[in-house]
Amino acid sequence: MASKIPNAIFSNGNSIPMIGLGTWNSPPGVVAQAVKDAIDIGYRHIDCAHVYQNEHEVGDGIAAKIQDGTIKREDVFVTSKLWNTFHRPDLVEGALKVTLKNLKLAYLDLYLIHWPVAYKEGDDLFPMGPDGKTFIFSDADYVDTWKEMEKLVDAGLVKNIGLSNFNSKQIQRVLDVARIKPVCNQIESHAYLHQAKLTAFCTEKGIIVTAYSPLGSPARPWVKKDDIVLLHDPELKKIPDKHGKEPAQILIRYQIQLGHVVIPKSVTKSRIASNFDVFGFELDADDMKQLAALERNERICPEFGAFGHPHHPFEKEE
Repeated sequence: MASKIPNAIFSNGNSIPMIGLGTWNSPPGVVAQAVKDAIDIGYRHIDCAHVYQNEHEVGDGIAAKIQDGTIKREDVFVTSKLWNTFHRPDLVEGALKVTLKNLKLAYLDLYLIHWPVAYKEGDDLFPMGPDGKTFIFSDADYVDTWKEMEKLVDAGLVKNIGLSNFNSKQIQRVLDVARIKPVCNQIESHAYLHQAKLTAFCTEKGIIVTAYSPLGSPARPWVKKDDIVLLHDPELKKIPDKHGKEPAQILIRYQIQLGHVVIPKSVTKSRIASNFDVFGFELDADDMKQLAALERNERICPEFGAFGHPHHPFEKEE
């Protein structure tokens, strides 16, 4: 089944599977099994990050499937991300090596700058200021960080490099200095938040979009009781009924037909399998129009604690 997964092609000619397993907010003790289940089901793309604090378990899952012969290392595409406290140029390589050690890998297929904002360097991943609401910032500039990312490619530690949560002006700043251009921008994208202008900009620049939270992240830690849940939107329900599919499958298929790589997260084997079963049907023009009409410009991951940072990506027009 894995061979049937379509790939997106980066501007450098390398490829990435169009669907992957997201691991953000995956609880300790279960994420290793989720990774093993995903690989058995046919996933060949795993999305990770240092700040998720579960990369050692993700690594256990990948290692187990390599050891039992299900996959070889080159069969699985692994992404991770440089956290905000490691933007200072002298910290970038060390941060990557911690990730590689945790994942039990010799190289990454893709390494992203997780956010354009830099936080105070140190052991605390979320260094909080005295107000208890705003992080303590670093003056490290992501354009200097990018030059160190390029060196990781030169060293053979990373196959591809890219960005995450960058707006169009920030992407352009990177492009203006880049020796190795970013191949993708991983952003929040779902039927309540399309980011159409940013997506069009990325397409124009030859940058693949990876969509995180494609299901609206209903289990996000800060969800409120009165928040509208995308999966339960009555306007959405008409489309799954029409195709005999689940709402989640429609939302994942939507991202794929928009041309986005998509990384739905689950630790439940049945849902991991269901989320993967999105290649045997196609949304028609009316479906796509109905899903586009759900736009609310509603951002799930605004990174409130970084408001006021000169490089916060969402405080100014993208």
